[in-house]
Amino acid sequence: MDNKKYVITIARQFGSMGRPIAMKLSEILGVEFYDRDIVDQAAKKLNLPVSIVDENEESAKEVFRNTYSRMQFPLGRQKSTEVQDNIFEAQKNIINFLAEKESCIIVGRCGDFILSEMDNVIHIFIYAPYEERLKHCTNELGLSTEEGKRMIKKVDEAREAYHLQYAGFKPDDYKYKDIMIDSSLLGVDGTAEYLAALIKKKFCL
Repeated sequence: MDNKKYVITIARQFGSMGRPIAMKLSEILGVEFYDRDIVDQAAKKLNLPVSIVDENEESAKEVFRNTYSRMQFPLGRQKSTEVQDNIFEAQKNIINFLAEKESCIIVGRCGDFILSEMDNVIHIFIYAPYEERLKHCTNELGLSTEEGKRMIKKVDEAREAYHLQYAGFKPDDYKYKDIMIDSSLLGVDGTAEYLAALIKKKFCL
């Protein structure tokens, strides 16, 4: 197997099962998966409690608060603050460090933008039909139908605003993606297996 280092970035719609797919993909490929870890490392780097990073990074105040409120909310629609900019800068440095260190999967955090100039990188966007996403919210997250609808709307809006603010383009902009895939076609395992096969072929693994 070729030991050449590579990185996969994954952006996703809320409810598309992007995170479970990324986790499964990391198992299949045998590489590290980074998501919430990047926030924790940013907090340590800035000497801030993780709760402070969460509060600023997830600053869309109107986002529905429930058991899942600490899922991947980005900066929201508020104007940037110095603290938020510092958090993003810290996360950017961490992502660059991780990408230089080893083959890995980076979920969210504008990884596609931060690593846009890197060799041996594949940028993936995972989406799904609205009804499938809503079904995942109710079946997998235990939300009511109305809660699911509200979460989909608010999280998608927050992620889009975050991406526009720091990357200058939307997370689903095909011009900055190598692969865009509907996760409802093959499900979590099937999508991860399909992506793994493509990645292995691309990087001669």
